[in-house]
Amino acid sequence: MRIIITQNITLDGRVEMLDDWFDPQAQDEELSAELMRQSANEDVLLLGRQTFEDFRSYWPNATDDTTGVADHLNRVDKRVVSSTLTEPGWQNTQIISSDPMRAVADLREEPGRDVIVTGSITLAHELIAEGLVDEYRMFTYPVWQGRGRGYFHDGAHSARPPRLKLIDAKSFPSGITYSAYEPSA
Repeated sequence: MRIIITQNITLDGRVEMLDDWFDPQAQDEELSAELMRQSANEDVLLLGRQTFEDFRSYWPNATDDTTGVADHLNRVDKRVVSSTLTEPGWQNTQIISSDPMRAVADLREEPGRDVIVTGSITLAHELIAEGLVDEYRMFTYPVWQGRGRGYFHDGAHSARPPRLKLIDAKSFPSGITYSAYEPSA
């Protein structure tokens, strides 16, 4: 399977949502169609504990969701990386409690389509540092946040971000743009 990080991101490269710039229900039809197209290839949703808990508190209860995201998230195979969580409390969820990088490397070797990581900034940074990411997807929102964690780790001890090659790009009526990259040699 391919390991893909999909993030919503600001113009200044921030994925941590400290301001009110992202609403999962406020999407134009073209953006919703793109998200569903990508979801059709998703075999596993891989999340860190905090993002998993955020998703679990919202999506299973989103009965008025017209985007199809709630139905998809309730059905898809979910894996949550956590050393403290003992009961996931959401259908189709397994807990990865030890050696998450080994578990992801093993997932990568299994037959199948896409393993999607979204949000889960700490987990995403670890996967990038370990060289386990096959594709980087960015939905860029036309806002400037000015603070917060970025798609790539900013720390002095972080691994250098990989060189990337553009493989897809689109823009949507809402002003959001989408771009996808794969590591280049």
